[in-house]
Amino acid sequence: MNFDRTLIVFSYFVLALAADSGARAGPRGESLDIYWVDVEGGAATLIVTPGGESVLLDTGNPGSRDPDRIVRVLTRQAGLRKIDHLIVTHYHSDHYGGASTLATMLPIGTLYDNGITDDMPEPAPEESYLNLACEDRRTIVPGDRVPLKSPNRGDTLDVSLVCLGARRKYVTPDGDNGPINEFCALHQPKDRDGTDNARSVVMLLKFGDFEFFDGGDLTWNEEYRLVCPQNRVGSVDVYQVTHHGLDSSNNPVALRSLRPTVAIMNNGATKGCLPEVFANLTQTESVEAIYQVHKNLRPDGAVNNVPDEYIANHEDETQCRGNFIHLSVDPSGDSYTVAIPAHGHKRKFKSK
Repeated sequence: MNFDRTLIVFSYFVLALAADSGARAGPRGESLDIYWVDVEGGAATLIVTPGGESVLLDTGNPGSRDPDRIVRVLTRQAGLRKIDHLIVTHYHSDHYGGASTLATMLPIGTLYDNGITDDMPEPAPEESYLNLACEDRRTIVPGDRVPLKSPNRGDTLDVSLVCLGARRKYVTPDGDNGPINEFCALHQPKDRDGTDNARSVVMLLKFGDFEFFDGGDLTWNEEYRLVCPQNRVGSVDVYQVTHHGLDSSNNPVALRSLRPTVAIMNNGATKGCLPEVFANLTQTESVEAIYQVHKNLRPDGAVNNVPDEYIANHEDETQCRGNFIHLSVDPSGDSYTVAIPAHGHKRKFKSK
């Protein structure tokens, strides 16, 4: 680690200790918190459990910008100094690219990914990722549960984080003769995506009645397979918009099957939030609110945006401050609040 990097990390730790407690996640042993870190159209979703553990799903792009933003949120907002669990959904640089730099800034516990297999459709990730420092490394498989610690309090709900899919394989539906998903008949196939997107790791987080879905960059036809002929996911509260809002993903069959109340899109100013996806989200009856990490500023005229108060960043990449979106689940699991601290926006929702 060079001197400049050490100084940056040390500064974050000092700021974390001095930060106003009102800006952090709820006291450990109480709330469950999720942060969508702005990585300019990549993905980096930070989960902080009531037990004080951190789970990071994806690490943004290569370079220092995205790891710096992740560390800033982890230390200043969550008051933590370690990534206990790192999950990389697939091997595209906007998802795994920041990992090797991040490993020089903070200790990483267990890294979960798709491993290296003979049937990979694209080249393996770079050596810097394959050799990054971590305590353990595991190839994740459908059905795996991330071993999260329970707080030492009898009145605190357990947190469950389970893998529903990886490498185009999915968990077995509950009951061989379960009901057929009524929305499957609406499926209109698209051209097959032969990239690593289709092999994305799919995760489901549960805390009491609250459920959160993160499908990485899972593609249109694979989303159909996930919920058809039987729905392997069920109904969720919060849906992380798949693939940054690109229309090779976000199949309306999946959206209607998952029935999310809130959709959160980690898009960029000129990446994602395409018209078809925006329309599918707004036409999904269960959706009460859509949040965007970035305002859509594409010059092609295909611009779709929710009201400004639901958007974390309104500027282009050159002027972007990297504002994050924060979700906090009440200790009861009965409700959750979505906030954009930079703008003072807060809205409360009831868990299903």
